[in-house]
Amino acid sequence: MELIPFENTWPYERVQDDIYFDECPNCKAENVLTYMKEEQLDNAFNGVKTNLIMPCCNYNLTILDADDDYFWTTERLRK
Repeated sequence: MELIPFENTWPYERVQDDIYFDECPNCKAENVLTYMKEEQLDNAFNGVKTNLIMPCCNYNLTILDADDDYFWTTERLRK
């Protein structure tokens, strides 16, 4: 598997069963509660491509992988 560059990551927070972003990578809205379900998060942890639509701006993130702190995506999110 090809390494994913760190520029393609975005941090998230998990509070019980909810997934939050401190800031949306697209519109910069703060404290965004996503609609991500436990099954989707498990898929991301297992390296299954997972789509996440941001509720603040309908931005579509394609997540390739996940760890305990970051989602690893198909596009560059950091400058």
